[in-house]
Amino acid sequence: MSGANPKPAVLFLCTGNSARSLLAEALLRRLGGGRFDVYSAGTGPKGVNPFTLRVLEEAGVSAEGLWSKTVDDVLAQVQPDYLIAVCSEADRNCPAVPLRRGERLSWPFDDPAAETGPDERKLARFREVRDQIARRIRAWLGEEPWKQPPR
Repeated sequence: MSGANPKPAVLFLCTGNSARSLLAEALLRRLGGGRFDVYSAGTGPKGVNPFTLRVLEEAGVSAEGLWSKTVDDVLAQVQPDYLIAVCSEADRNCPAVPLRRGERLSWPFDDPAAETGPDERKLARFREVRDQIARRIRAWLGEEPWKQPPR
């Protein structure tokens, strides 16, 4: 999009903004090829999980600019076009968020930060969720939702 039409803004939401929503933010920035302004937030941010950064680095995806923030932090900067809840609890507990256009979507993924046991097991779970999120984003991009007329 160009001119007076800004790029669609996408906000990924989860509870802790430590893993799933940050993974989705970084992955859409990479896979979306600059077509979107991408943000993430949590209903109760917990800080960035180090495994999040590790699995992004392994996949060659930049984690630059990722930090754990609240929904209010993001909404003070932008009114999103798309709100995508990446966990069912955040979807249920999300405050009302006005959207410029677009829609609210629910893409629940298991929380990799809830995995217990040795680090290799935790890392494997983070990789699995990263790859699930990447597949879902690729499918969404294939649907070209940003080309739909504003409502």
